[in-house]
Amino acid sequence: MTSDKLILVAQVAGGFGVKGEVRVTAYTADPMALMGYGPLLRADGSVGLTLNSARPDKNGVVGRAKEIATKEEADALRGLKLHIPRSRLPEPDEDEVYLSDLIGVEARDPSGAVIGRVKSVQNFGADDMLEIAPSEGGPTWYLPFTKDAVPELHLADGWVLAVRPTEIGEREPE
Repeated sequence: MTSDKLILVAQVAGGFGVKGEVRVTAYTADPMALMGYGPLLRADGSVGLTLNSARPDKNGVVGRAKEIATKEEADALRGLKLHIPRSRLPEPDEDEVYLSDLIGVEARDPSGAVIGRVKSVQNFGADDMLEIAPSEGGPTWYLPFTKDAVPELHLADGWVLAVRPTEIGEREPE
């Protein structure tokens, strides 16, 4: 395997039926895209699942895999996270970005000073948030991944422009 970054694309939900089919929860826009990625890998890069056939399901796909012959074998893999090398994904459109491509890039303030690095991208139910690890150390902080807070992406150069929102204090009583 190359040093290509692994991207989480799915997770085994368990067996389906009694004939060795497996239910896979997809984290891709099109669940059936899992069929075109080739072997789905474990976090260590080893093969986790090779789908031979699949059909859409409410949260992903149900199908047959080379590594699974029985319902018990499918159930034993429940919870297995499935990845692919980043290079297997199509290039995003001009106004799109894969959130995984943001991890590790520098966050710079409007003056150009490096204020930290993107440690992770989280979503707590509303919008995506960039978790920033400050250059000077200390606790991480979150920046909304919006056009106002992150107006410029320079991923080829390894950085994003980060505009911290102004803090809003308590309101005066009316």
